[in-house]
This record gives sequence, structure tokens and C-alpha cells, in this order.
Amino acid sequence: MILLPASPDGRDLAPRLAVILGRPLLAGAVRCTPGEVEVTRLDDRLSVRVGVDGPVVVTLRPGRRGTLEPAKSTQVSALSLAAAETSRDAESVEVMQPEPGVVDLAEARRIVGGGAGLVPAGADGAAVMRLLADVGAALGASAGATRVVTDAGWMSYDRQIGTTGVSVDPELYIAFGISGAAQHVGGLGTPEHVISVNTDPSCPMTTMSDLGIVADAPAVLSELARQLGVTGPSAEPAEPAQPGGVAKLEGADLLADTALPDGTAQRRKGASHAG
Repeated sequence: MILLPASPDGRDLAPRLAVILGRPLLAGAVRCTPGEVEVTRLDDRLSVRVGVDGPVVVTLRPGRRGTLEPAKSTQVSALSLAAAETSRDAESVEVMQPEPGVVDLAEARRIVGGGAGLVPAGADGAAVMRLLADVGAALGASAGATRVVTDAGWMSYDRQIGTTGVSVDPELYIAFGISGAAQHVGGLGTPEHVISVNTDPSCPMTTMSDLGIVADAPAVLSELARQLGVTGPSAEPAEPAQPGGVAKLEGADLLADTALPDGTAQRRKGASHAG
């Protein structure tokens, strides 16, 4: 029985020795005896006792030891690893970047965030957040959210950004319908670029942004999805709650209709705010 520690070096050496010597490998053992090796699986929820009746290679988990026995005279011989030089070892073929939707939010370089302002009244919040994630994937960005969104069950808690969630530090952060509460901003770190989409030009998120788009967040997200060719449910409500205040994005221009007190409408071109 060749016994190695289940350390990084031991786990690296053990399978190579097992291949060269033609012996079975029993990895992650917690107990070893001359005729039996006990290994654990499924995060220590399963214990498996393996009978040993021949030469094996075993890696022993750290912090485990057997009962000391009286030392016996042992014949030491040198083992040549020349065979390893002729066999092909493992090599890196390609390092693939993780998908934006599954990468750890704390490591994401681009993030699109969704707040309560992105979900119109009566809309399916979970569907809107899925659309946000799809748009983010098209931009090479991961999706995050505020605590209001995760508490509502529209996005999982591992996507919550803030002091009570995940602390992030992306290169680019695009906030859709996020006012910028202190708990949320406290987990943002220091992004190089911040873009805010909100109807309130004075909200903290727009004030701290490099580019503030003063428009209806669901409408901007839906138009952005259309421009990127992302299919899915629209983030816009079926019908606007009021005649005015609906933003439209046409090419590079942002057009906003504003209802005036006398009932007429005024169209403002380039209705954006750089914070």
C-alpha cells in the first residue's frame, strides 16, 4: 500500500503513480488498515469500506492517522519514473470563460442590475428579470438585482447586490429602475462606468452615474432587447398607466413625451441626463 496525503501535491502525484505502477487508486480515505480502506463520498454523507487484497495507492485525508504499530525492518528500493517521460501528461487545451449567467457575481466584469422600477404594475416580475438576464448575456454581462427584487422571488438571492448580499466591483454597471439606496450602493464597489436608467433624474443612482438615461426603464429594456435580437416577454406594460411619460428609443436618440398641464404633449429629443 502506497500512502500519500490528500494534499494538492499528493492528489497530483497519486494518479500518476497509480497509472505507472498499474495499481488501483483509492482517493480521499479516512481510515486505512492492511485489508480495508474506508473512503467518504457526497461531502462525507456516504462512507464506503473497500476491501484490499493487493497493491493499491491511497490518498489519506488531512487530519487522519492510523494506529501506530511496532516498526519492522523494511527493504527500500528506488522507483524509476522513466515511464512517465514517454507517456503523455495532461495539458491545457483551452481556457474557456464562464457564461455570464452562471459566473460568480463578485467576479463579473459587467453587470446589468434590475430594481423594482423595472417591473410595471401587474407584470410578471420573474419574466422581466429573465429578459434582463438575456439582454445582459447579449452584452457579455451578468444579471444582478436589488433586495426588493430578490425578496419578491423574481431573482435568486445569490444575485442580490448590496451590503446584505454580494459585494461586486465591475468595470461596467447598468442599473435599470434602481433608485440607489445606501444598502445597494454600499455593495457596488467602485465601478469604472455606471449607467442609470430611471425616470427620476435626481435619484442617487442617476446622480452617481456617468450616463443617466431619464426614461421608463421597462421601455428602454424592451427596446434594447429588440435591438440586440433578444426574444422573450416584453418588459413594458400592456398599456401605459397614463397617456404621457412613455419613453421610446429610436436608434441613438431617446424620445420622451411629456404631458403638459393644458393637455398638449411636448416631445423632447435626447431626453437623457448625464450624472
